Amino acid sequence: MSAASGAGRALPATPVLLRSGKNWVWKGAICAQPAERRCLISLSDGGEDAVTVREFDLPSGKFVDGGFVLPKGKQDVSWENENSLLVSREWEPGQLTNSGYPYIVKRLKRGQALAAAHEVFRGQKSDVSAAGAVLRDGQGHVLPVVFRGTDFFHSQNYLLGAGGTRRIAIPEKANLAGMVGGRVIIESKEDWKPAGGKRTFPAGSLLSVDLAQLRASPAHLRPTLIYAPRSREALGQASATRDGLLVSILDNVRGRVLRFTPTAGGWTRSSMTLPENSTVGIADTTNRDNRALLTVTSFLVPPSLWLADAATGSAREIHSQPPKFDASNLVAEQHEAVSSDGTKIPYFLVHRKDIKLDGNNPTLLYAYGGFEVSQTPNYSATTGKLWLERGGVYALANIRGGGEFGPKWHEAGLNTKRQIVYDDFAAVGRDLIANKVTSARRLGIRGGSNGGLLTGVEFTQHPELWHAVIIDVPLLDMIRISKIAAGASWEGEYGSIADPAVRAFWDRTSPYQNLRKDTAYPQPFIFTTTKDDRVGPQHARKFAARMEEMGLPFYFYENTEGGHAAGANLKQTARTNALEMVYLTRKLMDPEESSAK
Repeated sequence: MSAASGAGRALPATPVLLRSGKNWVWKGAICAQPAERRCLISLSDGGEDAVTVREFDLPSGKFVDGGFVLPKGKQDVSWENENSLLVSREWEPGQLTNSGYPYIVKRLKRGQALAAAHEVFRGQKSDVSAAGAVLRDGQGHVLPVVFRGTDFFHSQNYLLGAGGTRRIAIPEKANLAGMVGGRVIIESKEDWKPAGGKRTFPAGSLLSVDLAQLRASPAHLRPTLIYAPRSREALGQASATRDGLLVSILDNVRGRVLRFTPTAGGWTRSSMTLPENSTVGIADTTNRDNRALLTVTSFLVPPSLWLADAATGSAREIHSQPPKFDASNLVAEQHEAVSSDGTKIPYFLVHRKDIKLDGNNPTLLYAYGGFEVSQTPNYSATTGKLWLERGGVYALANIRGGGEFGPKWHEAGLNTKRQIVYDDFAAVGRDLIANKVTSARRLGIRGGSNGGLLTGVEFTQHPELWHAVIIDVPLLDMIRISKIAAGASWEGEYGSIADPAVRAFWDRTSPYQNLRKDTAYPQPFIFTTTKDDRVGPQHARKFAARMEEMGLPFYFYENTEGGHAAGANLKQTARTNALEMVYLTRKLMDPEESSAK
């Protein structure tokens, strides 16, 4: 788990059954290179962000006797080589940042006790986190680095060597994305004019720096541009193969994959042919060859896996999930609403082809609006089977705060500018009503984590627009957020209430502080989990308790496990989904449901 995972709601994790009797949840694995026989597997008891790390042998399919074992904690780990790790964790009690993440990086050798690990870097308690990593390419080049997150979006990167660390002079809103043929790949999320350079590279650019030059002079870099976003484009993911680079982008919130090949004079660019109007991702690459696994999905087409060749640009589907609902009478469209400042906000709309625009269609509106997280077309068996097949309409809004149009789309809604995020969402709701897709009586909203804050604010600011409101694993008390779970780590997103302007903004915006007894609210569904060690269940509990004090009606459900992912296994996830879909069905589809607000 990295602090950079943020407040965003995680995808449901895969449960792993071990003989210990605990409800282990898979949290990922990293394999030692170049052999990749041994992997470090992270497992969570009940879905928490805190994990236990154990070494696993792929050929035998067993945990390694006497291998690396890191006890439970919020920690980051990387292979330095097959017999050495770079580990950041709580080495002694109290050695965590104010955000609850590690800031001390040590080298741990095979067979060595944790107490004997050698410190290689120490950040500060006021940071978000620190971690070590090693970049490798297919030609055998290796670059050990240390990442120091000074807040959620700003970081410092250091070259790790025998003599200690040296700062790498990339912007603080930039990260090292990989390495190809001795060229270090850099993703910059802010405009960057390198020291001594004449050119300014725009935010959202992808660049490369010669490895030898970086090692010789990390404070004076000479980058080469690989990719700069065009209008309505946004950089997604960059992933290296042996001889090139695959890059996913969004083009007006539609997925594309580009491939770049290094040449003596820079980089050549070409596009890969993949299904249109889809969400496209890079599932995996390797620096041993040029093959890659890509994922393709959309609202109406099940997820599929494609095998691509980054050298030739060819790609073919090799596997697809079977359909989970009947999409033959459904259509997905893209529309735009106009926000309070005149900005056009795109949103997707999924509905029956024979829809009647009479204002009576049950409609579910979803968005996230934070942390530069983009919302793209996705296939949901639950939504399809239990909502769309039954005549419901689904809307996905690409509001500001996300990354659909690059860093500036995100920055437009940071801390005290955040009201525009909530205005964007309300504008989409009003557009659905104005176009007679639905009405306030038939319109519901749903959001989780930062999206739960979104629906919490919409609940208190615009109770007249919605008849159903789902508030999942939410942030709701924005005045005390830094004192709850990992809340201090998100001051880069929400601001610090130590700043009078930020305090004033959240005093008038924070859902918990802005509940009013004399207001006619819709009856919300509030959900949290006891083991959420990222956002914490306190927000949801306090909000429900305040509503109870005021005599306001609500539904509340707390799962004892699941962490911030909201479910530690498929049974728990199914129960939560069932509760929420029954709530939406009764509120928005039941003709007998009272329309009183």
